[in-house]
Amino acid sequence: MSSQVRLRVLPSTRCLFDEPIQVKVAGLRSRQVVTMRATSKDEKGVVFSSSATYKADDNGEVHLDRDPSVRGSYVGVEAMGLLWSMMADRPHIKFRQLSSLNPHVVKFSVHEEEGEGKMLGEVTNERCLIGDGVCRIPVKEGNIRGALFTPPGEGPFPAVLDLWTFGGGLSEKRASLLASRGFVVLTIALYGHDDMPSHIKVVHLDYFEEAIEFLKKQDKVGSNGVGVISLSKSGDLALSVASYLPGVEATVWINGCCSNTAFPLYYKGSQIHSALMYDRSKSILTETGALVVKNGIDNPLAEENEGSLIPIERAKGRFLFVASEDDLNWDSKSYMEVLVERLKRYGKDNYESVSYPRAGHYLEPPYGPYCPSCVHGLVGKPVLWGGEPRSHAVAEVHAWTKIQEFFRTHLRWDATQTNAKL
Repeated sequence: MSSQVRLRVLPSTRCLFDEPIQVKVAGLRSRQVVTMRATSKDEKGVVFSSSATYKADDNGEVHLDRDPSVRGSYVGVEAMGLLWSMMADRPHIKFRQLSSLNPHVVKFSVHEEEGEGKMLGEVTNERCLIGDGVCRIPVKEGNIRGALFTPPGEGPFPAVLDLWTFGGGLSEKRASLLASRGFVVLTIALYGHDDMPSHIKVVHLDYFEEAIEFLKKQDKVGSNGVGVISLSKSGDLALSVASYLPGVEATVWINGCCSNTAFPLYYKGSQIHSALMYDRSKSILTETGALVVKNGIDNPLAEENEGSLIPIERAKGRFLFVASEDDLNWDSKSYMEVLVERLKRYGKDNYESVSYPRAGHYLEPPYGPYCPSCVHGLVGKPVLWGGEPRSHAVAEVHAWTKIQEFFRTHLRWDATQTNAKL
């Protein structure tokens, strides 16, 4: 490494996963062309990396929030481009970071463009999923299996139930980050975690009712009701939770369906919704080896599927519908329009909606690697999720801010919200 070249991450080399950073290089030759690289490993040890070529200014400096990349994983001025453009070293792999206890460690480096690409400098950025002072408690009470995250301070704080998505196991990333932003969050598994069965054939709404009651009893919870956040399959579960269960004040639906999907839904021992199913024969195999499954889901508005439609007009709380317009899992934008139209038909205005052009299915907390394709939990094969990387990254930043604002507005509590810091 060159002793004169300085590579810095500002404001600190340690930050929360959802915080933007500035990457700057100094000590280069005037107008020197260099390659910036980022590398990381996920929980399974899969290597993710990105690179971009820059030309230093007259002072021998490169600022990623000011200077354009001329080629590489992205082009143009993208302050966080090295993060969201990272790709796995093998196809059809999604970045896996489910545990809140493991930070996303990214190594940034700067290299000569000529010759063998000699490394001139490097720095490590530790992107934590849980803020200092946030308390994490594994939950195994009654039927509930999950993890509870509580912000530092006396509270009280608004409460959120995180349903994550289909596929089994427990994901803590979104819950721990929300807790770091001032929410008490319970994230729960549906199957494939702890002593839960590895697969399921039906879903019981009673499980979510039990989780809500558990969450409301927590000492620092100050909201009158709870919020619910979802993604994909759990979107329809969130709609059912909001429609049938008391105490749900604010529901975030992200790229879900307007009908109950995949599994019949039961409540108090009786089936309340049939399942809208997927027709595998309608999948399209692409040259990437991944399937396009968007057209495989049955029509929720067909007469024979009426029993799967969720009566969201029953909900007492408010909805935030978030849809990606290039979602290739299913037509989230159309499903959102069905939901909005249904509420209007019943004279309801308890909703707001937002859609994102060129964004794909997996809208998550921002600055993680974009996922073009991976194995689908129901299909069992790689599928394309849609979206264009830069547009998807922009959507994640906007949606993450909007979700927090929505919860703070509609979850009523008596104290000023507190953010955890690093």
